[in-house]
Amino acid sequence: VSLSGLIGYIGAEPVLSQAIADCRTGRLPTLDLTIAAPVRPFLVAALAAQTERPLLVVTSTFREAEAATAGLTSLLGPDEVAYYPAWETLPHERLSPRSDTVGRRLAVLRRLAGNDPLPPPRVVVAPVRSVLQPQVTGLGNLMPVQLVTGQDYDIADIAQGLFDAAYVRVDLVERRGEFCVRGGIIDLFPPTLEHPVRIDFFGDTVEEIRHFQVADQRSDADTLPSITASPCRELLITDAVRARARAFANDGGVPAHLRELFERIADGHAVDGMESLSSVLVDGLELLVDVIDPASIVLVSDPEKVRARALELHATSQEFLQASWAAAADGGKAPIDLAASAYRSLGEVRTAALADGLSWWSLSSFADDPASRHVDAVGGASFRGDTSGALQAIADAVAAALPE
Repeated sequence: VSLSGLIGYIGAEPVLSQAIADCRTGRLPTLDLTIAAPVRPFLVAALAAQTERPLLVVTSTFREAEAATAGLTSLLGPDEVAYYPAWETLPHERLSPRSDTVGRRLAVLRRLAGNDPLPPPRVVVAPVRSVLQPQVTGLGNLMPVQLVTGQDYDIADIAQGLFDAAYVRVDLVERRGEFCVRGGIIDLFPPTLEHPVRIDFFGDTVEEIRHFQVADQRSDADTLPSITASPCRELLITDAVRARARAFANDGGVPAHLRELFERIADGHAVDGMESLSSVLVDGLELLVDVIDPASIVLVSDPEKVRARALELHATSQEFLQASWAAAADGGKAPIDLAASAYRSLGEVRTAALADGLSWWSLSSFADDPASRHVDAVGGASFRGDTSGALQAIADAVAAALPE
């Protein structure tokens, strides 16, 4: 159901109209708006529709992010709103994020970088977890493998391209991120698709592309004009990554189990959990706020909840990193510095966003009550920010009330 006709009515409300004007002019880099949660999608849609500034909506959980995405999509349309999911794993966990999560993230980053047929979305919705996590620099430049019906390709080159994009070659495709080659047929399961595809070649020409079912491996009747196979990992094994992994594999100061991990990466194998080593295998890391348009406004929905979730994630990330190294290294001294890939604090992200020229607005259901800003003691003294003075005044008042 499209609700786009309501955007104009919302934008006509005096307070929201002023907020839209401030958004358009960039007069206020920081702003706290008190607005009920059910109305927020309409405000965000009005900001997106009536200004030229891109928006990043930050929520406390992925469920809230998905709900916000659905609501904004009904107002603005599917091509104007993009959901940027977070990893299911911690940055230093020896597990890799799911390939479909990676595929969806890379699809958004390609649009933001201008490397996709679709233009950048007007609104990106992200849970705070994905905003706090550093990611490999330049992910938006990782191009997918694209095949078009009627075009000529070398099957060996396609297979190598899929391998370089972290696809796993198997005998029978059953899971996302897998592919197989059988004569003039390539079966492929891109991470962003619901079903795998079968590409039939006539010589070097792509004759047909069809979906097929995993259960019985039978092709569907309908053909596809093209297929886009996004990379399955955010850390690809390039020559530079292999060289750095080889150096760590030959370092006697690195724990044995990590040397084995580095050895496999140096040999060109995509190892589960290798993303936890990104900070020492790539040139740099960046935040989501570093890759969005510098004219963007960050809209933090329910800042109280976002702040609490961010504190929890940051503490958990630090504890996990310290515990893992305490078990891996003598005396808990880390032989490799992996702190760069840990979750940032919300304050660090906010500082980085403002330094990049972004605006940082919050959308809360709670208003600031001017009457509660000051605590007045006997005699009318104000103690805002003076805890010691307030306590002393209370003690004096109690002492004066006690009988001699």
